[in-house]
Amino acid sequence: MTDGPLLTTDRFDLWRPVASDLPQLCALIDDEETRRYLGPASAERQPQFDRLMRNAGSWMLYGYGTFMVRPHGADSIIAACGVFHSWRGFGHDVGMDDVPEAGWIVRRDWWGKRVAGEVMEAVLGWFDRAHGPKRIACMIEEGNAASERVAAALGFARYGAHVSDDTMLMLFERLPGGR
Repeated sequence: MTDGPLLTTDRFDLWRPVASDLPQLCALIDDEETRRYLGPASAERQPQFDRLMRNAGSWMLYGYGTFMVRPHGADSIIAACGVFHSWRGFGHDVGMDDVPEAGWIVRRDWWGKRVAGEVMEAVLGWFDRAHGPKRIACMIEEGNAASERVAAALGFARYGAHVSDDTMLMLFERLPGGR
């Protein structure tokens, strides 16, 4: 790991990704129920390596990205949450290309414990202070009511929908000054 977490909350340390996180990223989504709303996500090493590289690239090129979330003082990654730079390829008019995008994945044994809400509140506050208030996009697969509740609590409002790989995605945005 690096010198220390970039952010902390009451319960969690938020770290920038490092190469040694790969096995834990695979384990994070190894559970089929955790992957249910992650589109074609796979817990295999190669796609998770690609995810890790995208996360690291967002940090390097834009100064923000996904955090690896650990309980205070623990080594185990229990979530990956943050604002990363995204280019989904849906078309610029859809609002998901070349934009900051919020996302959260929480390990199943931590569901219902307000991990995403606590972490993302800290992340969004940090993002606004570090990068200025900007529109932040978010997409949630249809039927993921828990993530829709988190998004609403964080100040995201639904602005549209898009079908990608035969999956209906609900599109949300948090506008500057929205929360």
